[in-house]
Amino acid sequence: MHPMLNTAVKAARRAAAVINRASFDIDRVKVTEKGHNDFVTEVDKAAELAIIEVLKTAYPDHAILAEESGASANLHDENENVWIIDPIDGTTNFIHGFPQYCVSIALQQRGQITQAVVYDPTRNDLFTASKGAGAYLNEKRIRVSRRDRMADALIGTGFPFRGTDHLDEYMKMFRIMTERCAGLRRPGAAALDLAYVAAGRLDGFFEKGLQPWDVAAGSLLITEAGGIVGNFSGESDYLYKGDVIAGTPKIFAQMIAQLSPFAK
Repeated sequence: MHPMLNTAVKAARRAAAVINRASFDIDRVKVTEKGHNDFVTEVDKAAELAIIEVLKTAYPDHAILAEESGASANLHDENENVWIIDPIDGTTNFIHGFPQYCVSIALQQRGQITQAVVYDPTRNDLFTASKGAGAYLNEKRIRVSRRDRMADALIGTGFPFRGTDHLDEYMKMFRIMTERCAGLRRPGAAALDLAYVAAGRLDGFFEKGLQPWDVAAGSLLITEAGGIVGNFSGESDYLYKGDVIAGTPKIFAQMIAQLSPFAK
């Protein structure tokens, strides 16, 4: 395992220890609302601090882009190494005791994601990838599924939850995809959905309005597992623009054909 990936795994496990302790007594977790239906807990913040402590101890000069604490002071100093962190992707699930959430950590070097960890503490599922070295689940090599027909595909998605401004657009996409695929699922943790595409548990995924920490680690998992990730036009500038389609090569192409009219 690459030394930087090994450090990211250590950080993810440290965060998971914080999360798991809190999960035994969810009712005592303090929850605040950043915006409509956009929650943060003291556990998110503690898990993020645990991750940053591990990463900064190993790599003190690296920059940080994290969901709760934002960008580190050196992020815009032409730093070649940026850790992109989501301490709990699926916070709403977590505070309800719904076991579908994860820790997501990725390393971006010179504009490319090179290391990725998505860790599901409820199932002890550890998804890892290093650029050019494949994707793994619990140290076993994974590949995207072999399905090549939309009609047979199980597709993951996420729908608008912070507001209803884009709900009508989403309902149009929902109808199109529901009519054309075998099933549509919305578990509520995009990073884990992307990891599931890499592992062949889902055949594709689409969502609008995501943040870099939702996408960074999962996107590398998918490409290293033989899949494709792009925006709604099929292009590669999805990380900071937030509109994402991912899947097996043939499912990806079929999803683009259906969803490209909704590209910005």
